Amino acid sequence: MPKEEAVAIEDSKNGRGDVPRVLLALAARVRRLRHAKGWTRAALAERSGLSLRFLARIETGDGNVSLVRLSSLADALDTSPEDLLRQDAVRSGVVALVGLRGAGKSTVGPILARRLAAPFIEMDALIQDAAGLPLDQIFELHGERYYRRLERETLGRILSEDRPAVLATAGGVVNEPSSWEMLTSRATVVWLKARPEDHFRRVIGQGDRRPMARRPDALAELRAMLAVRERVYAQAHLTVETTGSTPRRVAARVAEALGAAPTRRSAPRRPAPQPKLRRGEP
Repeated sequence: MPKEEAVAIEDSKNGRGDVPRVLLALAARVRRLRHAKGWTRAALAERSGLSLRFLARIETGDGNVSLVRLSSLADALDTSPEDLLRQDAVRSGVVALVGLRGAGKSTVGPILARRLAAPFIEMDALIQDAAGLPLDQIFELHGERYYRRLERETLGRILSEDRPAVLATAGGVVNEPSSWEMLTSRATVVWLKARPEDHFRRVIGQGDRRPMARRPDALAELRAMLAVRERVYAQAHLTVETTGSTPRRVAARVAEALGAAPTRRSAPRRPAPQPKLRRGEP
């Protein structure tokens, strides 16, 4: 355990009952977001322009913070000052994974579900069952508007059950404001963030040649789509960088950010085959 983390844990055990709850909530939120990104405190200090000493005090609930510093900290962690101060910052129940195709939702999702002892749900599979058609035929025969209606209805049913689950959403869920509002207000939303090149490489690596089919500017189109959507994705409760990380490491970061207890190590297993992305996801 790094020395800085040991100091933070020791300070948290001192039982200072006079610490305002808002500072304790801020401390927990900053630690969880930093861990989700896989950053040390020094890395966060470099990105936020704040000192290590100041961050150590924030992460142990010891010290007031000005609005300017709070804003710098929030920007570095891809969130807002309001979310940092929210005492119910990390939610329970449904954990929804969002991101473009190739973000790793269908790969990270089952691993995370096992860590959280919750079922894994792929929204597109439920939509196909509701329509009685494969995704590509849903779009071809009925159009995107029909698909978005099924998506909204399916999401409503999942959230109304009020049971823990890990949910892999469609990449375009951010295009339907009512579905996105429902998701962010009733689930813990996790953005699996990656570079456009990573999305493209992962999709091609799983055998999906559609991004290149008769589209020489496919990568440029993907960059443009991500540039538009990431402003909405950034509203997620947690943002986890996936570039350079394995699905297992990403799942571990998400679980840690959610406050889940680490699972015991077991005998190594053969790697599971990479699930194929479902056709028709916009």
